[in-house]
Amino acid sequence: MNSQELNDVLVVGAGIMGLGIAQVAAQAGHSVLLFDLREGAAAQGRDQLTQTLGALAVKGKITAQQAEQALARISSIASLEAAAGVGLVVEAIVEKIEAKRSLFQQLEGIVAPDCVLATNTSSISVTAIANGLQHPGRLVGMHFFNPVPLMKLVEVVSGLQTDKAVAQGIFELSQSWGKVAVHARSTPGFIVNRIARPYYAETLALLQEQAGTPGTIDACLRAAGFRMGPCELIDLIGHDTNFSVTQSVYEANFYDKRYVPSGVQREMVDGGLLGRKSGRGFFDYREGALKAAVVAAAASPVPEARAVCLHGRGPLAERFAAALTQANMAFERATGSDWTGLEVDGAQLRLSDGRTASQLGADVAVFDLPLATAPGAALAWAPSLRASLGWIDAAPRWLRLLGFAPQRLGDAPGLVVARTIAMLINEAADAVHQGVCTAEGADSAMKLGVNYPAGPFEWLARWDTHAVVILLDALDAHYRGERYRVSPWLRQRAWV
Repeated sequence: MNSQELNDVLVVGAGIMGLGIAQVAAQAGHSVLLFDLREGAAAQGRDQLTQTLGALAVKGKITAQQAEQALARISSIASLEAAAGVGLVVEAIVEKIEAKRSLFQQLEGIVAPDCVLATNTSSISVTAIANGLQHPGRLVGMHFFNPVPLMKLVEVVSGLQTDKAVAQGIFELSQSWGKVAVHARSTPGFIVNRIARPYYAETLALLQEQAGTPGTIDACLRAAGFRMGPCELIDLIGHDTNFSVTQSVYEANFYDKRYVPSGVQREMVDGGLLGRKSGRGFFDYREGALKAAVVAAAASPVPEARAVCLHGRGPLAERFAAALTQANMAFERATGSDWTGLEVDGAQLRLSDGRTASQLGADVAVFDLPLATAPGAALAWAPSLRASLGWIDAAPRWLRLLGFAPQRLGDAPGLVVARTIAMLINEAADAVHQGVCTAEGADSAMKLGVNYPAGPFEWLARWDTHAVVILLDALDAHYRGERYRVSPWLRQRAWV
């Protein structure tokens, strides 16, 4: 699949994805034929691309000549037979296996035997789509992300019968189109839609047990580097769409409890609270609605203490030491402790290891994994159910002294960021363990496909494999289900 030798490209489907693919292929120098079963849709799509390319030229993103040349390479056709000579077909039609199978079987009677067939499916098995084709080895997944011209990632998905040369050809072609390609094996959700599930699922679980509000949870994850919190992101995607994808992944994985849909989200879908598209979801988008607020990093008096001891070692302990020193606070060091945090007159403020504060003692508070480095960043914390009123008042003041904006949650194991990042790492580890992708592929896919601030294995390198396994085991012990079982890949490396 040499980009310079490739014949015309046929794009089937003149919706948002199909038009985006046609635009990218044309701008890369290929002649593009655009087809849609809906009468007149392909011609209308080309007209829409005229406006799109023209707007890019006006904004200075491309020159007027480049816009004209790209548009000249795009033609709408009224029948598939007009595409008999193409070297590549990219399908971007409805996400229904019967429709996709039927289309590719029809195309096999039209295009040459060496024409590559690519499906832009985001969730359907490439192996299943290829079932019944005369030449199943030439069918490959070419999963773009919306909006296609802007999103860099392409998942190149191989089914059981996909020829390796075909997959590699599409990989290299994607690169020549200015994309970052990653290889994936055809399993439910491929890479991005599979690994991303915990980002939504952990928040929905916390909401289910009333551990926090959508605004507070979102603030904590935005502080960790995510562009959008899970609640506002689901509102943007649409609860109906997000719930449907979760259901399909759950069913495709034989009802594995790790992917079980949320009752909270089901109720919202049933009630028509779909997010931005309906005006209300987790947040209210109607005109005049009040915006959700979170606790800011308010100034507070320097906490008083007779004895302060800093436990643990590593970057977080050193960050705490610097803050205490800057505040002229006298403290001792206990570098041999198996936990990180402060001990203040016998009360403890501990980095979460997955156990609840109540499990750890009476005057104990736990705080979340502090990925944020900016001062005043939101950070979840929770007191023990047996904590004194004095320690409940003092604990957040110590977190403010350390530079955080403490957000109180219920005493849920792993709080927000720690459990979410640990589960994203765990899901990615399972994907690598099962041969779905490489660790490098997972990192690239999550950063480029859903704009994560880091890849799961990058987070793992900054954290500690042993600590991640301990946290997941604590979650597993607390909830006593299959959801938090540790990936064999991860557990094996925790003891290396």
